[in-house]
Amino acid sequence: MQKKRFNAVSGLSLAITLGLVGAACSSSSKSTTSPTTTASVGGIPAGLSISSFDSSFSYMSKFKGLVTSGKGLVGVILPDTTSSTRYVNFDAPYLTKAFQTAGYSASDFKIDNAQGVDATELADAQADISLGASVLVFDPLDSTVGSQVEQLASSHGVKLVSYDRATFAGTNTYYASFDNVKVGQLIGQGLEDCVTAWNVANPQVFELSGGEDTDPNAISFAQGYNSVIWGQAKTPLTAGLKNAKGYTLVGEQIAPNWVNATGGTIFQQQFTAHPNINATVEANDGLANAVINDLKNKGVGAKKIPTTGQDATLQGMEWVLQGYQCGSVYKAVYLEAQDAVALATIIRANQTPPSGLVNSTTSPPPNVAGNPQPASLLTPVWVTSANMNSTVIKDQFISAASLCQAVGTAACSAAGITP
Repeated sequence: MQKKRFNAVSGLSLAITLGLVGAACSSSSKSTTSPTTTASVGGIPAGLSISSFDSSFSYMSKFKGLVTSGKGLVGVILPDTTSSTRYVNFDAPYLTKAFQTAGYSASDFKIDNAQGVDATELADAQADISLGASVLVFDPLDSTVGSQVEQLASSHGVKLVSYDRATFAGTNTYYASFDNVKVGQLIGQGLEDCVTAWNVANPQVFELSGGEDTDPNAISFAQGYNSVIWGQAKTPLTAGLKNAKGYTLVGEQIAPNWVNATGGTIFQQQFTAHPNINATVEANDGLANAVINDLKNKGVGAKKIPTTGQDATLQGMEWVLQGYQCGSVYKAVYLEAQDAVALATIIRANQTPPSGLVNSTTSPPPNVAGNPQPASLLTPVWVTSANMNSTVIKDQFISAASLCQAVGTAACSAAGITP
């Protein structure tokens, strides 16, 4: 997960419980569903589910009837241009393509970016509502502005789709994102697979978790990988913990606010204090990069100490091909964009999304004000050298030319990648 800013509600005790994506991604999280709607009711495409979308965007044309019957502007507010380049490079153009393919005219939707400022995000919401928005799709910068936008929308009868990050305020908000617990589970399984493949004996594991002080998604990630590795879906875990496979937890620490440099310093200190560390878990590619640079500076070679990641960044894919990172979780933005536009289109037409689309719930932490919200949770993918060509390269999420220039044609050829 690339760096995300989200106000903490209760420090490290914050926890988010997400239902998982159907039977294929089942876990102990409880999933709830909405009433099934067929094509004969309100024009919702028959069989609509999270699996309906692909990189062609062709399924979006099935929503043209709903677009015609719906009323009002759909206002989209993305959070910033600095914490992640995805919002400029992928989200904005993919959302635009989804709207256009669904039959929206240029005057029916509007996409803004809050530039990392809470006041701007709220002002964008106010402007959209003044222009006649009936639905807002917004990625909240933090819980404060999320609640403010929800209150504003509720007071004007405007429905919400919270995009990528959840909003727990109110009772008329949908959540469109990837399954955050599943993301963590993929990281945990990826670490275990790598320990075996790299012949790591007596694994002494250090975990560098993400910004749990500011981002509830980071807690879900940690819950996921801790459940796989240690059998405990909580965070942080106490040093000294062991599992049935002979792993020992040296420690788990967070990188506050997802700051990679801080994470790197934390790992340097831990590796100095515990030179027996021979396996690591990192919550995203940025933190993995900080750890790998430190390991390389200390003379650690390829396929010696596993690292993990998330976001399938160019740097992360380079480390995977060079044997320093086990893999990375890929979350296809084009799926998330179509999912959000589909949800917005259905509720704009005053219809109820089918259970195949709204396949889960997201809930606020215990003892924290808020309400469970219906959620549409997509399925993430673990990317290694074995499937890199068929995932991030095929989707043009990563440039094959840039990747191969960095790692060399031999490494690319071994992974079946042609620049």
